[in-house]
Amino acid sequence: MSTDVLEVPEEKTTRSATSLRAVWPAILGLSVVFLVEMLDNSVLNVALPTIAKELDASTAALQWITSGYSLLFGGLMIAFGAISDRYGTRRVMLIGLVLFALANLMVLFVTTPGQLIAVRAAIGVTAAMTAPGTMALCFRLFDQENLLMRATSLIATVGLVGMAVGPTLGGLVLSVLPWQTLLVMNVPIAVLAIGCIRFGIPADDPAKRNSSPLDLPGALLGTATIILALWTATLAVEDGWSSTAPWLAGAGAVLAAIAFVVRERTTAHPVFDFTLLKRPAVSASLAYEASLGLGMAVIGFTVTLQLQLVWGWSPAQAALGNLPQVVVLIAIGPFVEKIVDKLGTRLAAVLGASSFLAGLLIYGVLGRQNYVWIAIALALTAAGMRVVATIAGVTVMRGLPEDQTAIGAAMSDTSQEVASSVGMAVTGTIVAAALGGTLIGVGATAAGIHTFENAVTTATLVLTALCAALILWAARRAAKAPAEVAAAE
Repeated sequence: MSTDVLEVPEEKTTRSATSLRAVWPAILGLSVVFLVEMLDNSVLNVALPTIAKELDASTAALQWITSGYSLLFGGLMIAFGAISDRYGTRRVMLIGLVLFALANLMVLFVTTPGQLIAVRAAIGVTAAMTAPGTMALCFRLFDQENLLMRATSLIATVGLVGMAVGPTLGGLVLSVLPWQTLLVMNVPIAVLAIGCIRFGIPADDPAKRNSSPLDLPGALLGTATIILALWTATLAVEDGWSSTAPWLAGAGAVLAAIAFVVRERTTAHPVFDFTLLKRPAVSASLAYEASLGLGMAVIGFTVTLQLQLVWGWSPAQAALGNLPQVVVLIAIGPFVEKIVDKLGTRLAAVLGASSFLAGLLIYGVLGRQNYVWIAIALALTAAGMRVVATIAGVTVMRGLPEDQTAIGAAMSDTSQEVASSVGMAVTGTIVAAALGGTLIGVGATAAGIHTFENAVTTATLVLTALCAALILWAARRAAKAPAEVAAAE
């Protein structure tokens, strides 16, 4: 396999695993951890009407039941990544899984919306404890890039299957069992993950940990930055930019980000060493991840609206309409390694990114014509995303010192999560500005349909241009890696 984008600045510890089968308990454990992350909100969203009725929850309460989890999950990953590097990635993940199981069990005692919001917040915190370790522990098992690619692809496939069947599974469960079951069923999954990781992954080696003190002020500032950024995007979509709330949250995010950067560049022991961003493998991979988050936001937000509000499809039909994306995401997994072997990581990433951009363009320009174009767009974006995400995930880990792999994985996840929120905010702002009101009744008149479709086209093309700029920068940045490695040698 070509290593033309990989930057290996220091010798890595040799891993003994020579196949996925040799470490199947570990792969199973990491897969189910990722599965729970992908399932969580998608499964519970199906139950929101039932929750509103049984707990007498307001619309605002329902919003916080979902967004409270997302804000804490996305905001705390960097902090827990830094903690994992210092106190043991495996140890923090196991503690997080135990607390995750307990937090989900607490739903059995919920009687008010406020209590459920608190439970969901606790679940978000414990999920953030486990998320950075998924890729970092996978990286610990193998020394060969092809095995890392294969393992990463398999773990992602399990999560994507969960994403595909999540709403259906939730609906089936609700038809025979109370809504609390949707959270309680996470408990046996967490127990399975605990057993697999406890006995399938070697214990943390103290000599391999980051020995520098934890920069608590830096961790808090980083967490505040991400939470405020995610909250700004949420408020912009829900309240619009005419409200003062998103502006205040956005200003807070900017101030927190400035303080975070200043702190990390001046402290002796930063949470994240910003000089690592000078490495092409790291900065290029993060840019690729951000482009995926931006692009998928507009697809995820508007396709279902187009199918239901404009074309009159039922929710079940709209769910089936999104299947090309899920099918391709799953089906292309076994071929990612072959593509990388044939083209090398740099060219494979460019090819995947080109497919992603082509899908966005087709959707923006032709998606309003008929469903065939939407299906093609979903397939192309899915194929490109799968290739690029796998390469970027492995490459960013290879570009970091071994004692900073958990924070690296957290940075990778966070870059995509924040970019996705930005994409949602851009899309929501453009659509809301065009319609000037509620989405209900969009399909009732030809003028409403035309306005909505024009807004979707505009949002898609704006985000496609931003994605293209990020991808171009990432590709040019990655191309510098071979020269720098050769010069170092």
